[in-house]
Amino acid sequence: MPEAKPVPFDPSALFAMPYAWHGNAIGTRYCAHGPDWCELALPYDARLIGDEASGVIASGPILALMDMACSTAAWLKRGGMVPHATLDLRIDYLRPARPRETVTGRGECYRLTRSIAFVRGHAHDGDDDDPIAHVAGTFMLTGAA
Repeated sequence: MPEAKPVPFDPSALFAMPYAWHGNAIGTRYCAHGPDWCELALPYDARLIGDEASGVIASGPILALMDMACSTAAWLKRGGMVPHATLDLRIDYLRPARPRETVTGRGECYRLTRSIAFVRGHAHDGDDDDPIAHVAGTFMLTGAA
């Protein structure tokens, strides 16, 4: 496979773009980033509730949040956007999110090979020391940029 060349990008600008993608559809918001990590927020929205009686955000939107946070972390570590796909993303739920709270997800890319990015992260609803979930996964380059 030819070496993919990263296309530089600014995550804050990426998440501000008004195009239709699943992150915008569920309300994902950019928070912060560093050279190998990205933090995103998923504000409470009644459309994302899994069980109306509980008022808790469903697991699917939280997984989507973590997939995007980890994907962005991989792009940051690689030096820019390159086509890649989620090869594996395991999520361990530790507890439900608190009702009507914003969920914050932080993804980190801790290792790169020529074609694979290894990521990990966690989601919380206000207390970083009391996570909702942990994730671990890999992203695979899908071709040249």
